[in-house]
Amino acid sequence: MGWPGAGGGYVAESTSGLAAGLHVAVNQTGPIPLAAEFVCQPGELLALVGPSGSGKTTLLRTIAGLYRPQYGQIACAGNVWFDSDRKHSLSPQHRRVGIVFQDYALFPHLTALENIQVPLRHLPPSQRLDQAEQWLAKVRLEGLGERYPYALSGGQRQRVALARALARDPHVLLLDEPFSAVDQVTRRRLQRELALLRQQIEIPIVLVTHDLEEATALADQICVLHNGVSLQQGEPEALFSRPSSPLVARLLDRHNLFEGVVVEVEGQRRLQWGERYLEVTNGLAELPLGETVTWYLPPSDIVLHRRDRPSLGERENPVAATVSELVVLGGITSVSLRVNHGAILRFDIATHAARRNQLTSGAVVNVSLLAEGIHLIPGHRVRADAHDKRK
Repeated sequence: MGWPGAGGGYVAESTSGLAAGLHVAVNQTGPIPLAAEFVCQPGELLALVGPSGSGKTTLLRTIAGLYRPQYGQIACAGNVWFDSDRKHSLSPQHRRVGIVFQDYALFPHLTALENIQVPLRHLPPSQRLDQAEQWLAKVRLEGLGERYPYALSGGQRQRVALARALARDPHVLLLDEPFSAVDQVTRRRLQRELALLRQQIEIPIVLVTHDLEEATALADQICVLHNGVSLQQGEPEALFSRPSSPLVARLLDRHNLFEGVVVEVEGQRRLQWGERYLEVTNGLAELPLGETVTWYLPPSDIVLHRRDRPSLGERENPVAATVSELVVLGGITSVSLRVNHGAILRFDIATHAARRNQLTSGAVVNVSLLAEGIHLIPGHRVRADAHDKRK
């Protein structure tokens, strides 16, 4: 039996080929629209990102068996947990899932140790206590086992919830905005502890987060969701440098999206952008002349020329621009440049470098648009909307 695709088709892959990791492919038109596919391998952390209402928490509940979609299949560690064609759906108790909810969902009348022992009731009492103490130590809460949740800080409650989830010996760990209820300092500490804990467990971890910096710091893979649709999955660096559509770029807070026309100049393909003819390293030769194509440039591929040292690089697409906005955010300054046909280029620069280059509003500067960084997105227009990837 093949895997149902997000668009209703099937991906030819046998259950025997799914021995490793978590595989999700679910689809329904309502009441909560879903058309999502993603994979998370053992030892990987996959971050589900997207705006509120994009289906992130619903997908976690679907994996856990707390919500049943109309169509699709879910498999983990070689076992099929859900298959709509076979009308097969394991109960949450039989899915071996560890969940850390946004509000932690600890039992207020139980101590930290007793909360961790809840999923260990299949063991003799003496073993439960020993196992719970071991997990308490792994999350660095030794000596706090007799405290009730009200006597623990937000970060400590989060760690008890994580220890309880892992005490089940789960096949997958689901984290629903686990750091959102704590202050920034605690959040960073807990993120670091999760990164360390990952080295001790070899199961798929799925993290729901609104924080793109958190997703980038923690995740091996990111899946971008919008209105229940999975738009793109990949490594963070790949997604931020090569979004599959303008919509994905915007959901990832990327701004340098433009349109150009494929032309030929002196026998060479170029991308006409206003009055400029840009060299592009990848993908331009395959497009027909005269085609309008959307292109994206990561901020890291905009290079500011020093005033006393203009760039002479062959593949750097030098462009003159006017500084239209400077926003100083501590050690980083966000720069917006206006080129002469009205387009806005945005990038960040170290604040000391901005001062050294005497960047001020209205100043004329020169930048290079690196040819290797220009990412073409054929088949899409810049004014993309939520329906782009629903075809």
